Amino acid sequence: SIFVYPEIEDNITIEILPKDLRIDTFRSSGAGGQHVNKTDSAIRITHITSGIVVTCQNERSQHKNKENALKVLKSRLYALKKQEEIEKIDLLEKSKTDIAWGNQIRSYTLHPYNLVKDHRTNIETGNVQAVLDGDLDRFVHAFLLQKKHL
Repeated sequence: SIFVYPEIEDNITIEILPKDLRIDTFRSSGAGGQHVNKTDSAIRITHITSGIVVTCQNERSQHKNKENALKVLKSRLYALKKQEEIEKIDLLEKSKTDIAWGNQIRSYTLHPYNLVKDHRTNIETGNVQAVLDGDLDRFVHAFLLQKKHL
């Protein structure tokens, strides 16, 4: 199968460190005559951290092939980064619960007594006014501790 990667625009920057690349040169195959058979004009760039390998032998010049291979590598790294972002968003979307009866996070009881109860962590407080004023630290802390232990 063939994958088509868009060329990334110049205003999008993908940082590639030279230490993350292994660049190999080799003799090109196909048409090109004696020049192709005698010079190492083809380029293979391996991005070590991601494992992506790009090969370019379209041009007769090693420098042009390297430039083209780096463009292709940048577009593949950009596509990989976008895919990771999409997967991260999908994971967040899956963690959402339905807004329905029985799925509430906290209950606020104001009469006949004052109580706020977090149903995820079973943390309770009688200081309803502080919670209504935005003091949610104890609930957030308990939730993060609980999530860390899962």
